[in-house]
Amino acid sequence: MRRVTALAATAATLATLGLSALGGPAAPSAYAATGEVRVSDGCVSSVPEPGGSDAVEICYSLFRPAGATRKRPVPMIVHSHGWGGSRTTDPASFETFLDAGYGVLSFDQRGWGESGGHAHVENPAFEGHDVRRLVRLVSRLGWVQQDRPGDPRLGAIGGSYGGGYQFLGAFESLRTQGRPVFDALAPQITWNDLSSSLAPEGVVRTEWALLLAAASVPADALPQNVYKALLEGAALGEWPDGSVPGTEDMASFMRKNGPAWHVSKGRRLDTPVLLGQGTTDGLFPLQEGLENWRTALTPRARRQSIFVGYNGGHVLPAVLPMGVSITSDPCSKALAGGSFEQLSLRFFDEQLRGQDTGLGGYGRLHIATPTDECLTTRAERPNRSIEIGTVASSTAAGLPLATEIAAGPFTVAGSAYLTADVTAVGVENRAFYGLAVGTSPANARLVQNNVLPLREPLPVVGEKRRIPLPAVGVDVPAGQSLYLLASPVSETFVGMSSRTPGVIVLEDTVVHLRRLVARRP
Repeated sequence: MRRVTALAATAATLATLGLSALGGPAAPSAYAATGEVRVSDGCVSSVPEPGGSDAVEICYSLFRPAGATRKRPVPMIVHSHGWGGSRTTDPASFETFLDAGYGVLSFDQRGWGESGGHAHVENPAFEGHDVRRLVRLVSRLGWVQQDRPGDPRLGAIGGSYGGGYQFLGAFESLRTQGRPVFDALAPQITWNDLSSSLAPEGVVRTEWALLLAAASVPADALPQNVYKALLEGAALGEWPDGSVPGTEDMASFMRKNGPAWHVSKGRRLDTPVLLGQGTTDGLFPLQEGLENWRTALTPRARRQSIFVGYNGGHVLPAVLPMGVSITSDPCSKALAGGSFEQLSLRFFDEQLRGQDTGLGGYGRLHIATPTDECLTTRAERPNRSIEIGTVASSTAAGLPLATEIAAGPFTVAGSAYLTADVTAVGVENRAFYGLAVGTSPANARLVQNNVLPLREPLPVVGEKRRIPLPAVGVDVPAGQSLYLLASPVSETFVGMSSRTPGVIVLEDTVVHLRRLVARRP
């Protein structure tokens, strides 16, 4: 019962973020006028589903702001929804952008709302075509500013799945035309590599796999083989390889579904990006955003971009190991005096209109702490190594154990990992590791809710390993310490612990993290 309640609560939380887990079709209307904002609905035809020949309709709502004409064209902001949601039809939801003179197009992604087909989770062969057809539509609107034929002045907004389409659309124009079509992006709480986020080290994030599968049921959004594979992964604890009849090889299905694939093909975006990532996000953690910042953007693009890590995102309760519960965005407030939306407007005014709004923070990462502070750094890679000796964890059952790394006061912000010699004698050995803060090992809490798994399928003795840790941002105060927390179980990975009881021992353990002289925006 507790898990069902948590999933229901999470669906409600996602809905408040525009990332609803459940959503019906958008209300149809051929044309409407709200004040001086003109609203029209329609659909474009896109590529058929696999094995089919009928075009798939991708439906949208178009918002034309007051004063937008052929003589006074305006930039366009494209928006789409989170997983399980549908497009936004109420112009009040885009008041900030419409009042500032931007046009807005919100669309139902393939498989959701009024659009047809099934969700292929931002695959270039399907959703890639969908986004390109919508860009073509916008390029033919006389009241939208055009940089050249077929190239409208475009920004993009949306979170989670609504951030995934932004990277897809940007990389698709680079792949197919050799140049960007989107002129600025503002993706929130989205991914770099779906396989690494949904199943790091092949260990499935159980609660999220179940939630994502459940959210697809009302709309029949997922292909059945993918839906069954998510359930198989949640039940068996391993990323499905398609060996069960009627299920999908998830590694193959997810291969092209994110920036990591495009980067592997030598593509990087030269587009300004305002990247928002949840520090307490348990589905697409902070590290996913840091990977996008570091690998998906050119050095020039990073100099024109801003990274904001805020407390929030896809969040489930973290009780074992114990985490923190906070929702806040001190970095957007520090940079723009308000919310991420207000920061986005100033970012677009600068990038799409060439206005100088006085916005600072370009070329830097701004990461919220659990104590509602904002830390700023120019790089995210570890710059400090700390030896902590032997770390042992029981497997299959038991309580988390904390090993002290260093006493405060000091500041940490960015990526982290362990190196160690690993010994484990069972089969499918698993333990979960994260960074925690407290006055003693007994009360140390995870910094930002996340742990990552170490998985050893076979017995090992003294094997050298590099073990990823969740990225964090934290001020460790005087009187407290930073700890490495090792746990045999995790609620996020419920049911994914070792298959046999035993012990995992890390020897000559070194923690690698990024220590800062505390900086503020």
